[in-house]
Order: sequence, then structure tokens, then C-alpha cells
Amino acid sequence: MLEEILKQLFIKSFKTLYGQEPPAQQVNFQKTRPEFEGDLTVVVFPFGKLAGRNPEQLANEMGAEMMKESSMIAKFNVVKGFLNILISDSFWLDFFRDNHQKESFGRKEVSGKPVVVEYSSPNTNKPLHLGHIRNNLLGWSVCEILKASGKNVVRVNLVNDRGIHICKSMLAWKKWGNGCTPESTGKKGDHLIGDFYVLFDKEYKKELNAYLTANYPNFANLGEKEQEQANDAATHGLFTCLFTYAFFLLLGLFAVRPFMNAFSSNPRVVEAGVSYFTCVLCLALFATVQIMIE
Repeated sequence: MLEEILKQLFIKSFKTLYGQEPPAQQVNFQKTRPEFEGDLTVVVFPFGKLAGRNPEQLANEMGAEMMKESSMIAKFNVVKGFLNILISDSFWLDFFRDNHQKESFGRKEVSGKPVVVEYSSPNTNKPLHLGHIRNNLLGWSVCEILKASGKNVVRVNLVNDRGIHICKSMLAWKKWGNGCTPESTGKKGDHLIGDFYVLFDKEYKKELNAYLTANYPNFANLGEKEQEQANDAATHGLFTCLFTYAFFLLLGLFAVRPFMNAFSSNPRVVEAGVSYFTCVLCLALFATVQIMIE
């Protein structure tokens, strides 16, 4: 808005001084660099030929004329062909007085494709806490800002009750819960589920450490922190292997199909070849995992 006001003022002052109208698309204001005094800066190099002035002379003449035309400019300075303009305090005060009670100020009409904002989608496996209120407020604020800018906002809260985290709680409840419920334990439901989530992790680590100690004597000599690091390294290594093979499996599938199509035009033969290739890669993956476990 401010840039548009200054743009029109620049064009008017230019016509007054030189009798010609500069191309509006070339009149662009940008924020003044911090090492110079000013709020907004316009580059006058493109208008030197039209005005018959060198850039520095043109900038000084334009700055003086714009100050003469409008009280919104407090002062200006010139750095070669850059005209730095400082907006007066009275302009800002008048602007605030005229607009501070307008509820619709700065808002645009809603249009365009929907913009989906998901929040806060708390983990259904753990108790709610103050951090979730923070995320709700952040999500709500983002939606309101987008709405004010004219976006068609759709709010989504994902009830994330599927996945391995739920499976862990379910399995822990089945193995060690003895059929307990929020009513029988006197606990809130989210607290009870969270307890079983923690219990699963505790029992899993206990079982894993027992297995490693029994099958790998050196593991028992490691400290607790070193054991955790060994567990993490083994897990990451296994997943790296799995993802690597999955990548090459997909790559192989994409590569082998054109080869099979070139070999035979019979769709059944092509599908059989692809299936055979997939089985070979899967067997190789299985054998590798077995070697890692050993």
C-alpha cells in the first residue's frame, strides 16, 4: 500500500519536472538497506535518459520535488542513483488513527484453491499437556493469518490412532494389562495408554538385552550407555540394509520390465519374469538379514 502511494507520487513528480510519464512497471520501491537512512528506496537509473539527467542529479531533483508535493516524506538522501526516502512520523500517526478501528483492514476476499492446515494432531498414545495448547494456538493463528490474506483455509486435526505406536500399547495391554480399564485403575484413558506405551519399551529393551547377553558374551561387558549405543547401531544398520534393498528392488523392477518387454510381447511371460526377479531379490534380502542376525 505504501509502495503504491510512493509510486504514484514519483510518477506525478517526474511529469511535473520533465513533462513525461515514466513507465510505471519500472518504478519499484524496496526496503532501504540498514546502513543508509530511510524507509524505502527507488532506483532512478532507468529514467536518466528520459529525464536528460545523470542518475545522481535526477535522484536529488526527484527527492526535492516529492518532498514539495507531499508532507509524507520527512527527508531524503541520495547514494549515486539510489533515492532513499524517510517517511514522516505524522504520516504513520495519521495512518494508524484512520485504520486502527477497521476490523477489515488488511483483509482480502477469500478465493482460490483450499489451503489445508493440520493442527495439532496430538499423539493418541500419550497424555495431553500444555505443549498441545501451544500447538493449537499456533495452528489457529496461522489459519487466521492465511484467511486474512484471502486464502480458503481448511482446518484438519488428524486423529492418529493407527500405526506402530498404537500396536505397542495394544500388545503391552494384551500381555501385561490383565484386562484393566480406565475405570478399574482410576486413571484417565490417555494416561493409561501412555503407561502401556512406556511399558512396552521397557519390556522390549529388557528382552533384547537378555537375548544379546545370552548370545553375544561381549555385550554383557559393555556399560549401559554403550549397550544402548550398540542397540541403536544394530537397529540403524538393519534398517539401512532394508531400505537399500527396497531401493534396489524398485530400481530392478523398473529396469527389468523394459527388458522383459523387449524379450517377449506376451504379458504373461513379462509378469512371470518380473515376479521371478522380485523373488530372487527378496531371497537375497532374507539371506542378508539372516547373516546380520547371526
